[in-house]
Order: sequence, then structure tokens, then C-alpha cells
Amino acid sequence: MTSANSRTADHPIDPLFLERWSPRAFTGEAVPQADLMTMIEAARWAPSSYNSQPWRFVYGLRDTPAWETLLGLLVPFNQGWAKNAGALVFLVSNEMMPGKDGPQPSYSHSFDAGTASAHFQLQAIRMGWHAHGMVGFDQERAPAALGLPPHHRVEAAYAVGRRGDPAILPEGIRAREAPSGRNPLSAIAFEGGFPTGEA
Repeated sequence: MTSANSRTADHPIDPLFLERWSPRAFTGEAVPQADLMTMIEAARWAPSSYNSQPWRFVYGLRDTPAWETLLGLLVPFNQGWAKNAGALVFLVSNEMMPGKDGPQPSYSHSFDAGTASAHFQLQAIRMGWHAHGMVGFDQERAPAALGLPPHHRVEAAYAVGRRGDPAILPEGIRAREAPSGRNPLSAIAFEGGFPTGEA
């Protein structure tokens, strides 16, 4: 058994996977650009279909014009706590991939970008930072605001920062400021196929 963060895995795993979680309380400390680049560097080495590497990262460091643009794309609820993060990052994927006869649709662009997301978040934890992913952003305005080329999709936004005191959060979400559990393996892993009647 592996335990960390009041979580216990059913099978032995690296504690890093239990240490990663998504806090909302941040200290307001700025993330140095070099640290953020290290997180994105880890994401760069994620596997992808045909090595197409569909992920793109648009970021804003605290107290910069880019920060204001990205913060303004979040829904008001997320702005309320993400304003204390040290960096904001939007993960974008390219829906097209190189083909023999030119670009062709990529079946796995979102999946591949998600793999890069995991690398990004785990590297953040390794460095003492936290990354809270969210889809609570203005999905209609984001492509133009971020200057996305055709066939690109915003997958998620991330607030990155040092974990802060939960007391700074509104009372309604303060109680949720703890690592969450997971479904049991029996609910997600099936030998040979889904059980009959499984939805």
C-alpha cells in the first residue's frame, strides 16, 4: 500500500501520484518563468499518436498583460480563487496531424494533450507547485483571445501556484479544499470487456 495526502492506493505506486491534487488556495507567489518552462518541458516529452505532438501551451505569468487576458477568460467563480495563482496556462490541441497526403484529422489529439497535461502537473508537484485544471472558461471567446489557428481546440486552463491557506477561500468552497478520493479499481478495470449491464 502507498499512502500520501490522506490517500491510500490499493496497489503500490509512486507517492507522486497521490501527492498531486488540485487546490484552490494559492499564496499569490509568482511562478518564475524558468520553473514554468520546466513544467512545460516535461509535458513536451509526453507520448502521442504518430509523434504528432498536438499540444500547445499559452501562458501568462502573474502581473503581466498576458495574465490579465487569461484571467479574464475564466468564469467568475474560477477568477475568484485563481487570481491568487502564480501563473495561468491554457492547454490547446491541434485537431489535425501530418499525413501522407497532407494534414488529416487526428483521432487522439485530445487524449494526447491530456497525456501532456499529466506530465505538466506531475512535474509541478515534483517542484513544490500545484496545478489546478479547469474547463470553467469562456469557450466561445477563448479561441480568438488566444489567437488560435484553424483546427485548434482549447482543452483546459490551469492555475499554477504555491498552496496557500484555505482560510482565504470563500466559506462555500473552503470545506472542499482537500485531496479527493477515487473510484475503486473494480469500477474502472474489466478483464476482457465490460460487465453485462455496465454503463
